[in-house]
Amino acid sequence: MNLVLLAFRLMCLAWLWPVTLLNGSQRPNKRRHKDVYLGENTKNQHGGRIDFKMKKSDSTKSLLIKSEQLLRIEDHDFAMRPGFGGAAIPVGIDVQVESIDSISEVNMDFTMTLYLRHYWQDDRLAFPSSSNRSRTFDARLVKKIWVPDVFFVHSKRSFIHDTTMENIMLRVYPDGNILYSVRITVTALCAMDFSSFPLDTQNCSLELESYAYNENDLMLYWKNGNDSLRTDEIVLSQFFIEEFHPSFGLAFYSSTGWYNRLYINFILRRHIFFFMLQTYFPTMLMVMLSWVSFWIDRRAVPARVSLGITTVLTMSTIITGVSASMPQVSYVKAVDIYLWASFLFVFLSVIEYATVNYFTTVEEMKKLKGGKIPANFNATQTMAFDGCYHDNDIDLMPFPELPSTPNTERSRTATLRNSRNSAAEPPPTEGTRLRRKKSIKHNLSFIMSNSYMIDSYSRVIFPMTYLLFNITYWSLYSSR
Repeated sequence: MNLVLLAFRLMCLAWLWPVTLLNGSQRPNKRRHKDVYLGENTKNQHGGRIDFKMKKSDSTKSLLIKSEQLLRIEDHDFAMRPGFGGAAIPVGIDVQVESIDSISEVNMDFTMTLYLRHYWQDDRLAFPSSSNRSRTFDARLVKKIWVPDVFFVHSKRSFIHDTTMENIMLRVYPDGNILYSVRITVTALCAMDFSSFPLDTQNCSLELESYAYNENDLMLYWKNGNDSLRTDEIVLSQFFIEEFHPSFGLAFYSSTGWYNRLYINFILRRHIFFFMLQTYFPTMLMVMLSWVSFWIDRRAVPARVSLGITTVLTMSTIITGVSASMPQVSYVKAVDIYLWASFLFVFLSVIEYATVNYFTTVEEMKKLKGGKIPANFNATQTMAFDGCYHDNDIDLMPFPELPSTPNTERSRTATLRNSRNSAAEPPPTEGTRLRRKKSIKHNLSFIMSNSYMIDSYSRVIFPMTYLLFNITYWSLYSSR
């Protein structure tokens, strides 16, 4: 029975052997046909050049995996800081300011673009290297290792640039030293003081601090001292950068303790020329324009009133425009003092003419009541120009002599007697002075009867007072 089974197996093997040889001879032909087919496609695509090595493996295909194996990333827990449980890890900071994009007085903030570089050592990432060359990586490897959690204190907005890739660089040296660089744009708060605006100088700072690690776990410091802060040539439209300097401090939080904090301090001095053109020169011109009314005839009511109202409205527009571009602060700014003082000069020029016009009208009405109006006097024609009676339009006749009565004779006799007594009095001795005290009512009457003198005095008093104000204002605020 065993012999029969063995003979059957040999017969089956002899029958299947030719079939196996036939299949083996056909497979190379199929592969060769496939290669030729690919070669023909390549020929059509590349202009007749046939490449039979298209399936050659890429040497950089598994570079990241090799780097992770070289750095032994999977062998350590990078959720923990280097040297956990020991002394605080020192992290050096180096900053290069690329630009200050904007400074907003209304929002009281500034926007800055900078390169933030971190330096520390992590022995877990040390690797053997015969050439002692560093390895540079991008943001993909950064997510798998420990990096310092530095953030910007008092920042409103910030982002990492990502065109065309995320602007992040990680450089690892064989001894475990690491350079981590990132390009950031941050908008941060700047507590500005506008009491001297626009002759002001602002001190702003950008503050860096670790978010999770206090001074027992992480120590931030400027890597190269004062040379750790470098700037490109920065030109601003409204400010001149006087100084850039770094500083160091500590910040305390009641729940978590003390933290190292680094400061990027810069001093901004405002350019005054823009505000001279937009605010100060127009204000000066409006004040001087209001003085023109002092040389216009006091009876030209439409001309002087129109000029006064125009200057007042223009000053109101200037004040409104300046206030709209400034934050609503509760203290007085230097520009407010100048604008409101100038507005007061313009307003007083209008009040001055109102006083002159009133006194002129009262004076003319008194003359009109005390004299005789000629028969050919046309009051409508006289008042058509300005609404007041004019001196040259009225023929003021002298009063007729009153008839003498016993009472009038008696008063004349008393007057003559008083004049003789005053003449008989001895003259005042040397060293004495006679003073005539004039009452306020008498002075007021004199001014009312000579209202044209108000304009004459105003032509001198207003310019001299405004000049004195300007000298005091610019001397006071320019020295700050």
